Amino acid sequence: MQTSRYSRYAAGLFITMLLGFGSMVTAEADQKVAPPKAVESVAGVPEVIARVNGTAILMVDLKRAEKVIMSGRPSMDIPPDKLKDFDQQALAQLVSAELLYQAGQKLTVKDLDKKIDDKLAQSRARFSKAEDFVKAIKALEMNENDLRDFTRRDLVISNFIEQTIVPKVTVSEEESRKFYDQNSDKFKRGETVRASHILCGVDAKATAEEKKKAREKAEKLRKELAGGADFATLAKENSTCPSSKQGGDLGYFGKGQMVPPFEKAAFALKPGEISDVVETQFGYHIIKLTEKKGAETVPFTDARPRIEEYLKNQKIQAAVNAWLAETRKNAKIEMLLK
Repeated sequence: MQTSRYSRYAAGLFITMLLGFGSMVTAEADQKVAPPKAVESVAGVPEVIARVNGTAILMVDLKRAEKVIMSGRPSMDIPPDKLKDFDQQALAQLVSAELLYQAGQKLTVKDLDKKIDDKLAQSRARFSKAEDFVKAIKALEMNENDLRDFTRRDLVISNFIEQTIVPKVTVSEEESRKFYDQNSDKFKRGETVRASHILCGVDAKATAEEKKKAREKAEKLRKELAGGADFATLAKENSTCPSSKQGGDLGYFGKGQMVPPFEKAAFALKPGEISDVVETQFGYHIIKLTEKKGAETVPFTDARPRIEEYLKNQKIQAAVNAWLAETRKNAKIEMLLK
């Protein structure tokens, strides 16, 4: 079971900060998000906005969380008269995260430091340049030590949920079947095709001469196929698409999943047929249709794993919420945000 799989059910904004970390650079550039408010009091002491069993939550924690939420929802516009509500909702989730973290600290997380290192490495890998990674951290008013601490908290919370809540959650076949029967419209699948292609790619900034050469190469390959050449072999040797490793096989896809010129050509073919050269923004394609499936309703046996996962996730969310509601009864929580 993956460590981070259920963490999103627990900590709301806190976990969002971690899971959405890779998108921060782009978001920071694209959004007009108000900068964090001052996070220190006039005395130079960080402003405490809540205490959970004696542990302080600071204004900077709230503003970091809100900044991430706003960056991930470009169309969200909070009216001035709703800003206090937004603050309170965000703070409530930070309190929930702290309660979960405090409970999680009572359990042992095996190889915690290694897991932290691995997760930070995954975060860095999401950026093509090291300076973009640093920029993303700074965009959250954080440094690498802060990020390491947030990652530690994420793993501790995830471990708590997986050890104490997930094992108690089950989904029966009867429940899955009931969901399937009551949501039959969700399991209808349109016409799909399985196709392979050979791509003679061209850069978006390619010159007319470069485009001409790419098309000529595609036309030459099409003639070789007409003469009996093996499609998969030519794809492996010539295609610039990563699918070349699979002989150009793209697997099954439905309408709306490919760019229009490619889709139109693929769906117009019969199984076994090979298209003429098709131009898209990616270059010049030769498409071979392998198989075509008509519209159908996905059988319950095929849909069941996804249904079970969906229902289990809902139950985990409900169980976490129930745990938080019960825990709050005995916790000492001071909400100091004005």
